[in-house]
Amino acid sequence: MVNDTSLTSLPECCLSVVVPCFNEAKRIQQCIDRVLEQSVVGEVIVIDDGSTDGTSLILNEITHDRVIVRHHPENRGKGAAIRTGFELVSAPFVVIQDSDLEQNPSDYGQLIRPLVDGRADVVYGSRFPDRRRLHGQYRSHFLANRFLTVLSNAMTGLHLTDMETGYKAFRQDVLQGMQIEENRFGVEPELTAKICRGGWRILEVRISYSPRSFEDGKKIGWRDGLRAVYCIFLYSLRRRS
Repeated sequence: MVNDTSLTSLPECCLSVVVPCFNEAKRIQQCIDRVLEQSVVGEVIVIDDGSTDGTSLILNEITHDRVIVRHHPENRGKGAAIRTGFELVSAPFVVIQDSDLEQNPSDYGQLIRPLVDGRADVVYGSRFPDRRRLHGQYRSHFLANRFLTVLSNAMTGLHLTDMETGYKAFRQDVLQGMQIEENRFGVEPELTAKICRGGWRILEVRISYSPRSFEDGKKIGWRDGLRAVYCIFLYSLRRRS
């Protein structure tokens, strides 16, 4: 586990931030503003995944020269939005930012430092480096995360503490030729298995995390957990074929 919080000597505008977004009218402007505050951010690519709550109207009003907006005509899922975003990135490093701000853009420095320094090809931001449930987090979600992470580790041979984290940072060349097949939350185990198959070096860093409730708009459910189990076996066993 790496925990380097120093933000010095990082190149400015070296990071593409991909923001999958669905029905986040209350948060999307704040999210974009927070991302743009980070000096390492060169571009913000927002994928509106068929929102119906006014998010699209807010995004259409944004004219910032570092913000790129694309709209899906209907909701396809997080994986589909990430797939669209990855096709547009141009900076040497890439990070996925969930639009709900459960995870803090001020952590970008420690996420990409191992990439800049050449110590890793991919960095995961771990919410549970101590393997303990956080205050305010659903117990069921924590236990599901632990189960999926342990199962993924068993299949890939990795030693992650948070496979399901939304904060995954990459060197751009890692994404070359990586075809994302999952449309929903199954993208997390899919990416992990394919990174492992590619022989890329993964490090974890500790990040801050502010879990939100279903009342606040959290969207992942038990069906996504079942799909994640399927994806762990599907993409990990494919690696061995």
